[in-house]
Amino acid sequence: MALEPQEQFKKFLDNSKEILVLIPENPSSDAVGSAWALYFFLEKRGHFPTIAFSNNLSPRFGFLTKPDRMIAEISGARDFVLSFDIARNKIKEIRHEEKDGRFNIYLTPEKGSIDPRDFSFILAKFKYDLIIVLDSPDLESLGKLYNSNTDLFFEVPVINIDHRSNNDNFGQINLVDVTASSCSEIVERNLKNIDENLIDKNIATCLLAGIIGATESFQKKNTTPRALSISAALMDKGADQQEIVRWLYKTHSLSLLKLWGRSMAKLNWNTDLKLAWTKLTVEDFVQSRAKITDIGLILEKLQENYSEGKIFMTTYNDTPMSSMVVIRAVDREILNNIYINFGGEIKKDVLEIKTEEKDLEKVGKSMEEKLKSVLAV
Repeated sequence: MALEPQEQFKKFLDNSKEILVLIPENPSSDAVGSAWALYFFLEKRGHFPTIAFSNNLSPRFGFLTKPDRMIAEISGARDFVLSFDIARNKIKEIRHEEKDGRFNIYLTPEKGSIDPRDFSFILAKFKYDLIIVLDSPDLESLGKLYNSNTDLFFEVPVINIDHRSNNDNFGQINLVDVTASSCSEIVERNLKNIDENLIDKNIATCLLAGIIGATESFQKKNTTPRALSISAALMDKGADQQEIVRWLYKTHSLSLLKLWGRSMAKLNWNTDLKLAWTKLTVEDFVQSRAKITDIGLILEKLQENYSEGKIFMTTYNDTPMSSMVVIRAVDREILNNIYINFGGEIKKDVLEIKTEEKDLEKVGKSMEEKLKSVLAV
């Protein structure tokens, strides 16, 4: 009789020591909360987990206990072995040196000289026994972690945990539940199934942070009775809802607040499209001392403050002669529709479109007109 996915998940964990936990570029609250919780749970269970993701981690997650083993690149995951057949001639001494940009290895045989035919190259197994991918509809969402290490995903078992309806089911085990509010909810259910006693205050806090982030503090329509029930149980274990909300929604750097103020001063609103958009100039970034990576948070804040809005957009100059359009939507289908018609690249929950026009006002107005035709308003 075939095992249920939850039981397969436990079995894979039981047979694994080195576990790689992967989350997308610029991870969401849900990705961070579920990954951190899984890391600490695995550590308490005696495994050696490592979390990997590329790009930035928002400072708003600073209240969560940070895992010790976190990497931005999967390097050293596989050894390259220089092998020598010593059946006929043993090696009695070995030394190495770096010289003129080369790494030289010197071998002293027990007798005579080394036969080149006794020398070979071997690719060793990857050091990871298991990969767990969280909050990713496909492997491409992992960015360079996947693109630079595709062999890893063919040779090491992959567990895929997600709640999106468009998930590719790319894992050997797919814990995909489209009725769940978040990955954190799915992770909580599976950790509880393995050993509820290991879920302490720290793990509960991480899971609750993920659920609160995914449901926008229980305001979004994906907030189910089950999500509320799980959240209550996590609070019983010591997770502080008020502290999580304060960090996720109230704590912002001064530079971000300045950029937010400058963006609001130039806000445009299209009633028919329910589109809120703004432009951010080079001067805006210089004066506020903010970064391009803060744009995602600006769009999030636009969405938080305009409940009637469906599309949120900003334009900025990526070079003196070109610009970028960054779009966020309340409905993934809207975002996919825009992508199908105008191209670009979807990163997490935003679409980025490059244009060769440098005038940000023109770019914004042009995109507004294009959206009218595509969305038939």
